[in-house]
Amino acid sequence: MNSPAKDRMIRTVRTILLGSMLLGGAQAAPRVGQHDGFTRLVFNLPTVTTASSKVTGQSVTVTLGAALSAEQGPLSAPGVTAYAVAGRTVTVTLAKGHGSAKVSVLPAASGQSARLVIDVPSSVAAAAVPVRPPAAATPSPVVRPASTSVVRPRIVLDPGHGGVDPGAVSRWVKEEDVTLDVALRTRAELLTHGVDVVLTRSRDEHLSADKKRDLAARSGMANNGVVSAFVSIHVNSASPSAQGIETYYFGQPLAGGNRSLAVLENGGGSVGLELTRQASGTAQKELGDILAQAKIAFSRQLAQKVQARLIAATGAVNRGVQTDAFYVIKNPTTPAILVELGFGSSPVEGPKLASAAYREVLAQALARAILDFLNTK
Repeated sequence: MNSPAKDRMIRTVRTILLGSMLLGGAQAAPRVGQHDGFTRLVFNLPTVTTASSKVTGQSVTVTLGAALSAEQGPLSAPGVTAYAVAGRTVTVTLAKGHGSAKVSVLPAASGQSARLVIDVPSSVAAAAVPVRPPAAATPSPVVRPASTSVVRPRIVLDPGHGGVDPGAVSRWVKEEDVTLDVALRTRAELLTHGVDVVLTRSRDEHLSADKKRDLAARSGMANNGVVSAFVSIHVNSASPSAQGIETYYFGQPLAGGNRSLAVLENGGGSVGLELTRQASGTAQKELGDILAQAKIAFSRQLAQKVQARLIAATGAVNRGVQTDAFYVIKNPTTPAILVELGFGSSPVEGPKLASAAYREVLAQALARAILDFLNTK
């Protein structure tokens, strides 16, 4: 058995064993799984419902729109020590030094009921991050990482292409130039709001001349430490009549989707075809995986916010939020999206993308969308 498959089986068995020890036949008790960097608690729900959360000291309190059976007990997993369920309230006690969580509600799928999912960072590095005072306002519905996160948020911005790969080139712009400039402007704005930003590149360079290694190195930066999101920035290219902004999260392409775009952004030619084929296979496998479902749900929410902000700021043609098998957003274990800021090949959008003022508009809108996702002012 290969190593990844073996590791996956070990994690599955560990989850089943922990769940069996803790459930004790009580419907309100969580299933507990240990993953790389975090502990996951999964509570079955009678139906999809609203959820709001807050972190106070070393407790995570979730208020649901539906009631559960009363239950409480100890937890023996990294980052957590106990749980308690009382009607519409679920409380998880965190281990000493821990003070953050991501909370989400997943719909029924693949034979599973609706679930409340609470992810608690388990690494020593995550536990050592200083705690912020909890927010006093009424909690907002949680459809993203918890708004009262005590971990200073960190974002990875990926300016697409660079170095040996300039990306799409037109009479007005080169993709590698636009993506880097917008990323630098976005980083500058996010830093003023207390968000840490990692750039996959800060100048005209590639991470590897081999496209697969280049894309893997970029996406791998989202798995180092505590990262809240990965955003890959690109510029589209097609016929002169094509216009608009579109945002993608990872998955199988929608019916009638533009598969050639994924192939192009995955390196083009035979390399792009092969990487797209590999990524498509991963997308199919992820449909029944609960961890992948949570990542996809968060990624969809981030993509929707980015698309809405960019369209509102620019008035560009709205090409919508879509899914496709982009290799660079396949591997991150954090919410990950790829945004196409417009068509450099368009006589309308090409000159705009060459303008510093328009790039600033794009950067401000992108930054605002990320702050919305993080629930950060």
